[in-house]
Amino acid sequence: MTPEIIDKLYAGWISKAVGVRLGAPVEGWSFAEIRKVYGEIDGYVESYRNFAADDDTNVPVFLIQALDRLSAPEELTSQDIAHELMNASPYEHGFFWWGGYGISTEHTAYLNLMNGIAAPASGSILQNGSTVAEQIGGQIFIDVWGLVCPGAPEKAAVLAEKAARVTHDGNAVYGGIFIACCISIAYEENDVEEILKKALRFIPADCEYARVVRAVMQYHQENPDHWEQCFRYVLENWGYDRYPGNCHIIPNAAVIILALLYGKGDYDRTLNIGTMCGWDTDCNVGNIAAIIGVRGGTAAISYEKWLSPIQDLMICSGTLGSLNMQDNAQITDLLLRQVEKITGENAPEPLHSLIHQPQRLKHFEYPGSIQAMRARVSGPGALSVSHTRKKAFSGTGSLCIAGTSGNGLQGEIYQKTYYFPSDFSDSRYDPAFSPILYPGQTLRLAFLSEQEGTAVSLFVRDSRQGILQKSDSVSLSAGKWHELVWKIPADRGLALIDEAGLSLDRTAAGEIRFFLDDFYWTGTPDYEIRFERENLEDWRIGTHPGPHFEISQFTRWKGILFLENGELHLTGAGDSAAFTGDVLWKDYTVEAEITPLSGSGHYILFRAQGAMRGYAFGLCEGGAALLKNENGWRRLKSIPFSWEPGDRFSLRITVEGSSIRAQINGEAPLFFEDEENCCDTGCIGLFTTGNGHLKCSEIKVF
Repeated sequence: MTPEIIDKLYAGWISKAVGVRLGAPVEGWSFAEIRKVYGEIDGYVESYRNFAADDDTNVPVFLIQALDRLSAPEELTSQDIAHELMNASPYEHGFFWWGGYGISTEHTAYLNLMNGIAAPASGSILQNGSTVAEQIGGQIFIDVWGLVCPGAPEKAAVLAEKAARVTHDGNAVYGGIFIACCISIAYEENDVEEILKKALRFIPADCEYARVVRAVMQYHQENPDHWEQCFRYVLENWGYDRYPGNCHIIPNAAVIILALLYGKGDYDRTLNIGTMCGWDTDCNVGNIAAIIGVRGGTAAISYEKWLSPIQDLMICSGTLGSLNMQDNAQITDLLLRQVEKITGENAPEPLHSLIHQPQRLKHFEYPGSIQAMRARVSGPGALSVSHTRKKAFSGTGSLCIAGTSGNGLQGEIYQKTYYFPSDFSDSRYDPAFSPILYPGQTLRLAFLSEQEGTAVSLFVRDSRQGILQKSDSVSLSAGKWHELVWKIPADRGLALIDEAGLSLDRTAAGEIRFFLDDFYWTGTPDYEIRFERENLEDWRIGTHPGPHFEISQFTRWKGILFLENGELHLTGAGDSAAFTGDVLWKDYTVEAEITPLSGSGHYILFRAQGAMRGYAFGLCEGGAALLKNENGWRRLKSIPFSWEPGDRFSLRITVEGSSIRAQINGEAPLFFEDEENCCDTGCIGLFTTGNGHLKCSEIKVF
C-alpha cells in the first residue's frame, strides 16, 4: 500500500469532520439568510469549546464496524449493517434526528428494525413510501464506504448500496452510491468533472439523481464563472418546494455538484461555496469535503484554518460512553484496517502493526495528526502541540511540544479521558460519556527532551473532586527517548479520571522543545462507584438547549436513570439498560449491590459491546439466569434462587477468556463456558426486563 493512499484516507476523513463543523452553525438556513448574516464565508463561522456530536459523523463511525467484524468484505449484508445500527444507537435519543415515525427516515427505519422488519425492507419504498425513503440520509452517512475502496468504485458502489438500503431507497440509495464512488475515484482522478462523470456510471441514467447531476454539470459548462447564478438555477428548478419531506436528497445533491464544479478544485473555495448555498449545510459540505479532501490529500488542507480548531477530536453520541470520545487518527486506523481487507495490501510497517493494537494507541503516524492531545502551562511561559516527522520513538511521527519558559515552566501535555457539559458550547445530538481510563490501569508513553534540566512525571486528574495524582518525578537526559510507565493507584480516592498525561517541570528559561510518542494504557481497572459521589449532569447548554440530562459516568440505551438517596435507579417500560466502563475491558470481576423494586428481571451487564451485544447475569422469575445478547437476548443457563422485591442482593461476575463465573450473596454459583462467538471484551451496566425497576448502591470492578 502506498503512502499516498494512507495520506488521502486520513485527508478524506478529517475533511468530512471539517465540512460538518463548517456547515453545522447554518444548517437549515437559506442562501439569503446566510448572505445577510455572514456575507462571504471564508472559514468557520463559529468557535466551539469542543465540537459536540453530529449525526453526519456518528453514523459512519459506527456502521463501518460491521465490516470490521467480518474477515471477507463480500460477505457483508445490509442486515449486518442494520445490526450495527441497532447496537450503536440509543433508543430514540442521541445519534441521529428522532423526528418521529414517518417523518424522520432514520427514526422510521430504526423502529422498523427493532420491530422485526429486516434490512433492506426496513428502509424500502414498499415499506415506508417514497417521501420517507428518499430523504438525504442515504448519502450523508455514506463517505466511509468510498474511503475504504481507494480507486475501486465498483466495490464502493456495492458496499454503499448495502449500507444505504438499511434506511433508504430510490434516489437516496443512488445518491449514496454516487457519493461513495466519487470518493473512491478521487484517490486516482484529479479532474473534478471526470470524477463526477465516472461516478454517474454506477447509478441508473434515467433516475432523478442522475438528471440533477447532469443538469448542474451542463449549466456549469455553459456558465462557468458565477456560482450564485447557478444556485438561482438550482433554486428555480430543483428547490425544496419541488420535493416532499423535511430534507429531500435532490436539492442538496444539486448543491454538492455546484460546489464541486465552481470550487475549481480549490479546497477552501469548494467548502465555502457549499456552505453559502444553504439548506442541509453540514451534510452537504461533509460530503463535498470528503471528496475534495481525498482528491488533494493533506497537502491541500490549511492546518491552522481548518484542522487546528478541531484538535483531531471526534465526539460521538452512541450507546456506549467510552466510544463517544475518539480522535480522527483512531477512526482512520479503523478505516485503514478495512482498506487492507478490501485491497489485500497491508499498510507499511510499523503502521500495519500499530493499527491492529488492542488498546487506544496515540502513534501520531498520520500527517498533521495530534490525536486530541492538549498542552497548558501554569505561570509564565507557553506551550503548543503539533505533529512532526523530525523525531519518532516508533514509526515516522510524533507529537512535538514547543514553547518558551520564563523563569522556569510548569506545564502539562494531556488528553481528556472524560468530558463534562462545561467542555462544550452546545449539546448537539446529546453526547454522553463514560471514562476511558481508571485506577489500577497502567499508563505508558515515550518522551524525549532536547534540553537538559527537565523533570517529568505521569499524572491523572479527577477534576470533579480536585484530585491530582502523579508518578515519581524523573529527570531526563537530553536527546534520548525515555519510556515512562506508571500504574495508577487504586486506593487514592479517584472516582472519575477526566485527564491523563505528562507533567513538565523546568527551572531554566529559554526556548524548549520536547517529543511524545506511543501514549496508551493497559491493565484491569480497580475501582468502585459510590453513587453518593455521582451527580446529575445538566446538558441544557447553547443557544437552543433541549431537555438533556445524564448521570455522571453512565449512558442510557433505554429507560429512566436517576439518583435518589445515594443510589442509582433504572426503570422503564419493557427492557431498560444503562452502561458504564470501557468497551475494551477484557478479563475482570464486577460486583454490584442491587435491590429489585418491581418487574420480572434485574441484571448486571458485563462484556457489553452495545445495545445488542454482551452478557447479563441476575434475577429472573423463579431464580437467577445468565443471558447473552446477540442481536437479541437468549438464556444460556439458569439456576433456582428465591428472591423478593425490596431485598438487597450482592451480584458478582468474573470473566476470564471464555469462562464466566457468577454468584449471588456468595451463594448459588453459576459456571458457563461460552465457546460460540464469545464476546471477549466489553463494559458493564444495569439491565431490567418486564417493566423492571431496580436500584443500585455500589459497583466495584477489579
